[in-house]
Amino acid sequence: MPEWRSRWRLILLNSLTCGLEICVAAGITYVPPLLLEAGVEERYMTMVLGIGPVFGLLFIPLIGSASDHCNSSYGRRWPFIWLLSLGVLIALVIIPHADALATYFWGGRTLHVGLLILGVGLLDFCGQLCFTPLEALLSDLYHDQEDYSQAFAMFSFMVSLGGCIGYLLPALDWSRGLLSVYLGGQAECLFSLLIVIFVSSALVTMKASEEPGHPSAALEPSPLQTGRWVPCSCCYLLRCKFRFLKSGALLCLLQTCWTMTPAIYRSYCHVPRVMRQLCVAQLCSWIAVMSFMLFYTDFVGEGLYEGVPSAAPGTTLRQRYDDGIRMGSLGLFLQCATSTFFSLLMSRLVCLFGSRTVYLSSMVCFTISALIICLSKNVILVTTMSALTGFAYATLQTLPYTLTCQYHKDKEVYMPNGKTKLLNKNGVTITRESVHLKVDDRGEVLNNKPGCVNGNAYFSRDISEYHPPQQYQNGFPSNSIEEDDHEKRGVGLDFAILDSTFLLSQVFPTFFMGMIVQLTQSVTAYIACSAIFGAIAICLANHVIFDQKDLRC
Repeated sequence: MPEWRSRWRLILLNSLTCGLEICVAAGITYVPPLLLEAGVEERYMTMVLGIGPVFGLLFIPLIGSASDHCNSSYGRRWPFIWLLSLGVLIALVIIPHADALATYFWGGRTLHVGLLILGVGLLDFCGQLCFTPLEALLSDLYHDQEDYSQAFAMFSFMVSLGGCIGYLLPALDWSRGLLSVYLGGQAECLFSLLIVIFVSSALVTMKASEEPGHPSAALEPSPLQTGRWVPCSCCYLLRCKFRFLKSGALLCLLQTCWTMTPAIYRSYCHVPRVMRQLCVAQLCSWIAVMSFMLFYTDFVGEGLYEGVPSAAPGTTLRQRYDDGIRMGSLGLFLQCATSTFFSLLMSRLVCLFGSRTVYLSSMVCFTISALIICLSKNVILVTTMSALTGFAYATLQTLPYTLTCQYHKDKEVYMPNGKTKLLNKNGVTITRESVHLKVDDRGEVLNNKPGCVNGNAYFSRDISEYHPPQQYQNGFPSNSIEEDDHEKRGVGLDFAILDSTFLLSQVFPTFFMGMIVQLTQSVTAYIACSAIFGAIAICLANHVIFDQKDLRC
């Protein structure tokens, strides 16, 4: 396939990623004014914005693992993508029409606020969780290291592009257009546009995807599994959507919740060493970046422009604060633009300098930029430094996912089995680290008289090379071998763990940053904490396994 055609297909596959980010960014940006307008106090408004991430932390391991084990005839990932997409669509309908719905059901202000909270939580919850099966879908479609590096670089590019568009849409004045008059106002016009963008991007991604079938899928392949581009109408795609919901995701998710929840959370907590080191570094990196992004506009408005958000409208102090908010929004827009640029170059940078150098340099760049922002009062310099933080944002959206694909591709190297126990007929327990059998090509024991050193038996070859586990080993049946959890791990579960670090990075700052700023009496503490977590992330990133050479260290 020519390179331009491969690149174009990647754009089509990630169009839903872009549309999803547009909806989440624009919706969450536009929601706070709607909540304040409905009478919600500011302190409770921040708690409302934390509902989605908190519930996401509870359900994201179930979504990731259920998509690994789904037996739908449409593949493993698409049923969950459509289920979560339906939640996003419902939220996009509820948020702008909460007042009208409350009036229709005679609920008044309380129901209005409740519907707004429901819409906000549903948008953030389903929007954030939908990225996990989309990431796993890319992993299913691309297997070579160069291919999935390019795939996740394009994923990061489309996320950044969606963020740019999503932050710009609420800033435009939609109230003067003819469409706004017809639909009923600014909010209705904006959210109607978001619905059109989201549905169109979902249909494009569905048609462009060719997800390989699950081994235990239905005998009759779906159009998405045949490896051909099937010309199908929008009606057919929408009909497929409801069939997904009926026969795939809901059934698999309920079955997973009923039968596998303890095992999932055990696997979720007892992660392999390589994933644990990556996730710890990723968590600190995301806390640094998200602390910056969440509070940067407030820092510029209060710290740089010396405005007061609680001042009366029209006063000088309030005008300074509003000017600072607009300048801070420009800085975040430039951050997304820089992230978009580096996402396009990410695979080439990795080829030239290696994953370790790119990851570390991005976090060093972020930390230095945050320190300069803390120390400087120059608006142009601060805005320039905020744009440079986009390098770290692009890296965190790309490299951890390519490393996870690399770990799963060579699972026996990066995620070897832990201790498995073998009980012989005398009741003596032999650990896997001390058992190596001498067997022939058929898996039969050639020597049943092992040597013994310090009470442990040693053989010449690893028992894990032979399947099925019913083979005789050391002259005795091996049905007492405990299967290691690492062998059952799917890439969807590990992607869910990575996405959990992103959700946690939003929860931690909202809980602690307010107290820190109150103690220090300075909004500069926002950016100082980002710099501190950036420095910690640099130290932790030095322990991440980027290639097989790091395993020997």
